Amino acid sequence: MTKPVVGVIGNSSVVNDRHNVQLVGQRNLCAIAEVAEALPLMFAGTPQITDIDALLGAVDGILLTGARANVHPTCFGVEPDPKHEPYDMDRDAMALSLIEACVERGVPLFGICRGFQEMNVAFGGSLHPEIRELPGRMNHRMPRLENGEVHPDPLVVFADRHEVRLLPDGVFARLFGQATIRVNSLHGQGILVPGERVVCEGIAEDGTIEAIRIADAPGFALGVQWHAEYDPQINPINRALFQAFGAALRERKKPA
Repeated sequence: MTKPVVGVIGNSSVVNDRHNVQLVGQRNLCAIAEVAEALPLMFAGTPQITDIDALLGAVDGILLTGARANVHPTCFGVEPDPKHEPYDMDRDAMALSLIEACVERGVPLFGICRGFQEMNVAFGGSLHPEIRELPGRMNHRMPRLENGEVHPDPLVVFADRHEVRLLPDGVFARLFGQATIRVNSLHGQGILVPGERVVCEGIAEDGTIEAIRIADAPGFALGVQWHAEYDPQINPINRALFQAFGAALRERKKPA
């Protein structure tokens, strides 16, 4: 049987101050190819280029990746603030419609970091642009040096930083076979109010929502706030996520 195909959303960027491009981090592609055992296929994160019906007719699942840009606050009824830029409104428009279509059609959907946040917004939830500003919350952003620069060592940046308590007997607890896990943390924005169909199955020690599923979804529809794509080849928690995603892809690809 041929490998299932996973559509991996692109992010708008500008190269050399003039070339508009769509980018996907290579770790996302490697995680799909090496752990989910599927073929990653990048698609443009803009509705002017990518037709959702055509896309879902060509792939067996969707990966919504992390990104530098925040989800635009107008997507959940809040005025934007320049200090929370950059934004990628083309990706917002593409992802929010795509999420609804995937869940409705039972297309396996896996959201990571920004993708996790998009899943919440697609079902009516809201986000906070800086989780660390909420009372009692930790700084979930990536580690920096004393001079403010991002730490140069990826092993430090992507190291496990905090625990996540899992909903007893939830999808994630059954998947991992344990009640508590440790994860990395590289985000500023996070879920403020969960969406109508968003079931919160993982909560960090400071109360930050870290793992969700979409209630009554006919297919795989999970999201995580941490960067599971970084090391699923060696990290048993992240490997379990991508293996489960791969299993859902192959199940969908089976002949009717």
